[in-house]
Amino acid sequence: MTTQFLFEQIKQKKSFLCIGLDTDMEKIPSHLLDHEDPIFEFNKAIIDATHDLCVAYKPNIAFYEAYGLKGWKSLERTMAYLNEHHPEIFTIADAKRGDIGNTASRYAKAFFDTLNFDSITVAPYMGRDSVEPFLEFEDKHTILLALTSNKGAFDFQTKKLGNQELYKEVLQVSTKYKNSGNLMYVVGATKASYLEEVRKLVPNHFLLVPGVGAQGGSLEEVCSHAMNDKVGLLVNSSRGIIYASRGENFALGAREAAQLLQREMLKYVEKVI
Repeated sequence: MTTQFLFEQIKQKKSFLCIGLDTDMEKIPSHLLDHEDPIFEFNKAIIDATHDLCVAYKPNIAFYEAYGLKGWKSLERTMAYLNEHHPEIFTIADAKRGDIGNTASRYAKAFFDTLNFDSITVAPYMGRDSVEPFLEFEDKHTILLALTSNKGAFDFQTKKLGNQELYKEVLQVSTKYKNSGNLMYVVGATKASYLEEVRKLVPNHFLLVPGVGAQGGSLEEVCSHAMNDKVGLLVNSSRGIIYASRGENFALGAREAAQLLQREMLKYVEKVI
């Protein structure tokens, strides 16, 4: 999955929507609990209802790890279903891994080879040798945490090192890593005022932008500050789409919520294509 192919999908679908599959057994419709694998059945229904409206899916790995082996099996089945039926869709393992050397290589193998994700989120705190093992995989992408959407981001990410903030140091230093062309960056929609500064430092990289929807981020602000000539954005919505309806018609509710975002995205995509 190259970034050029991803851009072609964005043009074709007129969407840069990423849907987060943060599937919580306590929130999915109760009638699914009678199934042998409720998490997979929920995910499959969401995918079937929304795949033509989005260009990416992002399972948050914690929601699968929480259920042990059964959760991992649900994740495996979800990825197998996506790769078989919708191989054109970009997949993101929202795992936020970050360790050095051989450990990082094992994490990369787990998500890129075993589960066949196109990308993974990685924490940069341990530096170059915790990131470059992920970058070694051809046509796979490492999405580095730069400026996140949570309130605690201000604890460290915006603190100054000398004359500039830590998140800017992360951006600048990481672009010098080996195979840095395979990097993308997480920048939260709730930090929209910072996006212009981010774009100055990484003008050509894709940004994964969480926080639109349930967290209150503005799509208009994100696009005005951060869109480039290949769109360069994957805007994620999780709870606002997958839990738009809690009844038996939950998949239709998810589709309607996704359509609202996709229609808003349409006018921004058309400016680029």
